[in-house]
Amino acid sequence: MTEFKGAYVAIVTPFIDGKLDEQGLCDLVDFQVTNGTNGIVPCGTTGESATLSHAEHHKVVELTVRTVNGRTPVLAGTGSNSTSETIELTKHAKAAGAAGSLMITPYYNRPSQDGLYRHFKAAAEAVDIPIIMYNVPSRTGVNMLPETVARCAQIDNIVGIKEATANLNQISEVIRLCPDDFAVLSGDDFTSMATVAIGGKGLISVTSNVAPKDMAEMINLALAGDFGKARDLHYKLFPLMQAMFYECNPVPAKATLELMGKIKSGAPRLPLAPMSAVNFDRLKKTVCQYGLLGS
Repeated sequence: MTEFKGAYVAIVTPFIDGKLDEQGLCDLVDFQVTNGTNGIVPCGTTGESATLSHAEHHKVVELTVRTVNGRTPVLAGTGSNSTSETIELTKHAKAAGAAGSLMITPYYNRPSQDGLYRHFKAAAEAVDIPIIMYNVPSRTGVNMLPETVARCAQIDNIVGIKEATANLNQISEVIRLCPDDFAVLSGDDFTSMATVAIGGKGLISVTSNVAPKDMAEMINLALAGDFGKARDLHYKLFPLMQAMFYECNPVPAKATLELMGKIKSGAPRLPLAPMSAVNFDRLKKTVCQYGLLGS
């Protein structure tokens, strides 16, 4: 079974005139792999999964797996606010060759803690694939509590969680309650090094879209216990991490990738809108200072 650790990229989904840019996605995947990213996560929040059709979702996962071609793990986003839809997407991810599933807590429904447990249990029993749960209360409206995470961790193929609460108290409690081999991954770039310091296994990153080499190096150094060098990289990356959230993710990441010439269009899909002129100017200044646009 794949060991989920290091810096995984929550990869953006490029569009041209509102349609999936298949070649652009393949090029992005190659850019990530050649720059040392530890894993690829298609169809996550950063991949605008909420506005992908099922056919597009399937295509993005298939293209990612095919382009990666075994060079690094693919952790496919397969979550939904419907348990039956989650199971369907997860079955497809397994058939496509993904190493695992990233499964968000059901959004909008606001299930109880027992409802969350039953949801993940049903999905795990329906599809024999490693599952990383995904807790992001700011987007879903529900917080999966550490006790519920620990309960789910007793299910054989639920192997970890992406914790995007930015709450080290909660992350510590999850690590304390769960088995040692349960992978706790930060869902927030700015807490990722600290999460590793308290026992986490890495992160699933937005900033890795634009700076994959530095993000992977920072986490790999932290995992190796070299926190001095990891801390230096954290503070080098910190302004860039902040810039990726000048507006709603993934709008700044896609705009940066277009500036870098990595995709033809950084346009998000409605209801997300392009960046305001003021924030775009701030973004361009930050990425220039980082060196992403050369001279």
